[in-house]
Amino acid sequence: MEALLLDDLEGSRDYARVRDAIRYLVAHAGEQPQLGELAAAVHLSESRLQRLFSRWAGVSPKRFIQQLTCEAAKARLAAGEPVLPLSHELGLSGGGRLHDLFVTLEAMTPGEYQQGGAGLDIRWSVEPSRFGPVLLARTERGVCALQFLADEDAAEAWLRARWPRAGLSHAAGQGRALAGRLFDPLQAADGQPLPLRVQGSNFQIQVWRALLTVPYGSLISYGQLAERMGRPGAARAVGGAVGANPVAWLIPCHRVIRAEGALGQYHWGEDRKTDLIGWEAARLAVEETSI
Repeated sequence: MEALLLDDLEGSRDYARVRDAIRYLVAHAGEQPQLGELAAAVHLSESRLQRLFSRWAGVSPKRFIQQLTCEAAKARLAAGEPVLPLSHELGLSGGGRLHDLFVTLEAMTPGEYQQGGAGLDIRWSVEPSRFGPVLLARTERGVCALQFLADEDAAEAWLRARWPRAGLSHAAGQGRALAGRLFDPLQAADGQPLPLRVQGSNFQIQVWRALLTVPYGSLISYGQLAERMGRPGAARAVGGAVGANPVAWLIPCHRVIRAEGALGQYHWGEDRKTDLIGWEAARLAVEETSI
């Protein structure tokens, strides 16, 4: 147990180091910073940073900065152009088909919604991930919550507020293998569907289903998402539903940005949203070069 705790602690430290490196690269993308400059900024040796960054991001810092063309992507989106080629829109990107095409989303019935989860058994745990600790909660019919945590002690309270009459059982480590799989798109593309069992209004469910159609590595504006749903003019309502998403990453609300190109708000913090978008861009670049 002590060894596991030490591993988790070191994993969290490594995540923080890579997170800081990614933020530095994003902030200084126009300057094309060299490895030595980046290493100095995050207080690591060049060799240590190279190994750590490549292991967590899947590419070297040099490759990352070459691919992370945020401003160009924002300009294209603002002009109404797709950020990725049509082949990605059609899901024809090799490993880039990823989890988006095998995630299935099922809404809880209105009765289950109104009854506050009465008769529902929810197993939950807090697991480490590439992007910090996450609350992972599951029912026998699928994942019902995936939340990045700022305060791990608040995990059970969040679940209880959402499902006041459900049976909650905490099992440390019960979701570790699944959590690792969720954030590795190459593992996720194993053909096994991953069911989500979520609670929300009819409109929220529609928005979350539409989010599942946004390809890995793509960005979309709130207005474009509303149009995709056949609800032009409902961008503000769509934004509210995006913010209420109970399943981070798998329902990819981090891919929605403002029409003018700004990242916009994110329930789990704008910095983490930058991390997720940057990591997807880097992983997609690796997959493209390997096809």
